[in-house]
Amino acid sequence: MEEEASSSSLSMEDNKVNIDIDMDKRIVDATEVRVLDETETAINAIEKVEDPKVGMLFDSVNELVGFYKMYGQEKGFGVSIRTSKKGSDGKLRYVTIACSHMGKHRIRSSNPLKLRPQSKTDCKAKLSVVLCPDGKWMVNSMILDHNHGLTPDKVRFYRCHRTSQLSVKRMLEKDDIDGTRVNKSSNPFGLEIGGHEHLRFLEKDCRDYTSTVKYLQFRPGDAAAMQSYFLKMKLDNSAFFYSMDFGDDAQLRNVFWVDARSRAAFKEFGDVVAFDTTSLTNKYVLPFAPFIGVNHHGQQALLGCALISSEDTRTFSWLFETWLASISGCSPGAMITAEDRALKNATEMVFPSARHRWCLSHIMKKLPEKLKGYKQYESIKICMQNVVYDSISKGEFEESWGMLIGKYNLESNEWLLWLYEERHRWVPAFVKDTFWAGMSTTQRNESMRTFFDGHVNSKTTLKQFTELYENVLAKKVENEYNEECGSFNSCLPCITPYEMEKQFQSAYTTAKFKEFQQELIGKIYCNSFSCKESASISEYAVGEDVSTGESHKRVTFNVLFNQDTNEVNCDCCLFEYRGILCRHQIVVLHQRAIYRAPNKYILPRWSKAVRRRHTRVRISYDKRSQTPEALRFEKTCNAFHELADMAGNSEERWEKMAVMVNQLHEDMKGGGCLRKQ
Repeated sequence: MEEEASSSSLSMEDNKVNIDIDMDKRIVDATEVRVLDETETAINAIEKVEDPKVGMLFDSVNELVGFYKMYGQEKGFGVSIRTSKKGSDGKLRYVTIACSHMGKHRIRSSNPLKLRPQSKTDCKAKLSVVLCPDGKWMVNSMILDHNHGLTPDKVRFYRCHRTSQLSVKRMLEKDDIDGTRVNKSSNPFGLEIGGHEHLRFLEKDCRDYTSTVKYLQFRPGDAAAMQSYFLKMKLDNSAFFYSMDFGDDAQLRNVFWVDARSRAAFKEFGDVVAFDTTSLTNKYVLPFAPFIGVNHHGQQALLGCALISSEDTRTFSWLFETWLASISGCSPGAMITAEDRALKNATEMVFPSARHRWCLSHIMKKLPEKLKGYKQYESIKICMQNVVYDSISKGEFEESWGMLIGKYNLESNEWLLWLYEERHRWVPAFVKDTFWAGMSTTQRNESMRTFFDGHVNSKTTLKQFTELYENVLAKKVENEYNEECGSFNSCLPCITPYEMEKQFQSAYTTAKFKEFQQELIGKIYCNSFSCKESASISEYAVGEDVSTGESHKRVTFNVLFNQDTNEVNCDCCLFEYRGILCRHQIVVLHQRAIYRAPNKYILPRWSKAVRRRHTRVRISYDKRSQTPEALRFEKTCNAFHELADMAGNSEERWEKMAVMVNQLHEDMKGGGCLRKQ
């Protein structure tokens, strides 16, 4: 016998759940009910639910969850899945669903004046089911007695029993776009059905929903300004790329764009990319998130920009996939993001081969938020900074971290547990073996400036942003030209007679040569005091006087020198993560009477002699790009795009074009003219 179960609290037709009633078993067949964490489930029993019994059978775990939820709703307690276990074949075989008061309460704060209410009473009420050979789930044990009071009239306050229907969500979205406060949005629902006690959701649920399901909120003139800018850029250069993400109701959720110069810049500087979400965490009116690289002068380079409405895995995945399409599917070698689970998930899915790290300065700025409640906060903060910044090796960090946690009884702090589990993503001792192009923050009081610093603030609207966007980029281009001109037409004088310094002076841009000079100056604080020789490897211990506030301490670095290749490796890893020869390496090279750096240590990445392709791209905000050379470059790119389109339709055409292009490449590389056929 089939009957239709309709909501007793909200008369909304589009979210009804059909429930079959099996009169023989006298239980509700809830096969249409979804798992607990889906927000659209609305379950209302129309008959008294029978008490559970050992031997009861269910077609699925969802049906079990639906049944126990209705039972809990009738009796007056909340429900949650306690445990689940897979068999040796990897298939789910055991599930325990229990009262939400299960478990013992844990005090997470050391401040007795800031304790949170606890709902855990170590209640033992539960149902345990096992998968049968025929695919059904059977109740094999249960406990029905609770050790706390049951409140059927207050059951709507349990999270598992709170639901909102589709029409309610649509109304909340509309009110959010119109700027109506959540407390005013939720009040009419209670009045319509005779009082708030009949609602199946709370004002907090409305607030949570509007914070997770967002659309871009346009002010007057915003949409027109954005559309006008995109059309202008596309007409100016066909390599301009943009994409829009719409919701099911055709409302705009996310936007991404990248101009021709930035796409070309990625090919030069896309080895390390930072995804900047500062405006999201600082609650800007404009939720923009740029992709940032670093050029050969150490300046930030814009590699793409987005406006996003949510900070969830789905949104970040769409954005990363769209950006990846704009750069021809070439994944960056390394990614820097804020410490965030959704960003972690999206990065792993879209850029599985990229080395992913979290911005250290963002993590350290969270210390007051996460640890301020502890009585010894100031001591904890200083100790944690010392552990993070001063640990040279992974083992040293792990040992010091363990002492920190034990000393201040921080074993129950979930944030610190999470950070330790993910230590390979942010601790300098764990990430310094990877090249970060100077974007890594490994020292105290060091942080990355955002690309739009000084131009965009928390009140900037989209219309204002499109007006100043090109001005910002034009200023960045001007700064790059100034550095370029300075590197070619002048040079910093050498401060030593060493041939190695002259070598870097002639090879590197001024900004990067300055960084090498700092290491050369730092050499005076170092000395080599021991050496272990082997067949071809010499191991040096290099001591350095390191400044720590107003005091100094002696730190020893291990440096390995290969006598066959003249390669030198230091465990400070400055060269590995910053691309600059460190002072400890310089000490050993000079001690070995090697006064010119091996070619391995002179990176083309920082060279001032390399012509960068992005400087030859014609772009509207750079008037100097309107040169004959830039125009020829653009025409050549367009011609090859047309060839690619024609050759892609036929293997024979593609092979013919490949032969001609290879021949053309050889002729042009040799500096000659085309050969006559």
